[in-house]
Amino acid sequence: MKRIFIIGEIGINHNGDINIAKKLIDLAKKAGADAVKFQKRDIELVYSKKLLDSPRESPWGKTQRDQKLGLEFNYEEYNIIDNYCKQNEITWFASAWDINSLKFLEKFNLNFNKIASAMIIDKNFLKAVAKQKKHTFISTGMSTEKDIDDAVKIFREMNCPFELMHCVSTYPMDPKDANLSTITELKKKYKCDVGYSGHESGVAVSLGAAALGISSLERHITLDRAMYGSDQSASLAPSGFMNLVESSRKIQLAIGKPSIGKIIDEEVLIAKKLRAHLKI
Repeated sequence: MKRIFIIGEIGINHNGDINIAKKLIDLAKKAGADAVKFQKRDIELVYSKKLLDSPRESPWGKTQRDQKLGLEFNYEEYNIIDNYCKQNEITWFASAWDINSLKFLEKFNLNFNKIASAMIIDKNFLKAVAKQKKHTFISTGMSTEKDIDDAVKIFREMNCPFELMHCVSTYPMDPKDANLSTITELKKKYKCDVGYSGHESGVAVSLGAAALGISSLERHITLDRAMYGSDQSASLAPSGFMNLVESSRKIQLAIGKPSIGKIIDEEVLIAKKLRAHLKI
């Protein structure tokens, strides 16, 4: 069984502050995660002018444009992130939300791509990602079976390595909506690795996913769930993420291999002691 690839989803929880981003990278590294992930958008492509011009109070100004620009890192900031992750020996990558952002991320020598659930229905975008031939995590939130069929077909036809990530796109997700049994069904139908991208509060549901033999596990992380931002409440604070990583590693170790009738060496002396009174 492959070791679960654990991703600390920083996303936009850095609130446009490179120092917060560094602290979140530190958290992921200390917890034992394998990677951190960001999100990259060209806001003029992702959002309409009407929405961007509409009012929204935020630390960056009074419009949606101010707020969304405030959450985007530029090349200089991503270059700092790139160097900081290399220094701390942790992988980073990002989910692009448009073609311009996908091209932007090509400036860095990243090993992975991520298809956000919102982007799985855009076939042209999927083809552009698959063309890069990087291992790609494909989230399945808000997706029909046909959406997933089409995405898998594109990545297989273009010979791009991928895995699916079971996901429910509510923030935070109610555990009753998790339907973790879908992980097993996705494995069965698509004959591929399947991970889990969670937006629930706490760690219980994610640990349930770990027990089902997922290949990857992604959770949003934050320094404080009370911080400004739409994703903070569905994120794990430092203690929660530390617990998640440690517990998921233990669960995977505990699953082991089927061993009906096998007595491990450590049991032999104990069996002799506890059965000494039996005349057999």
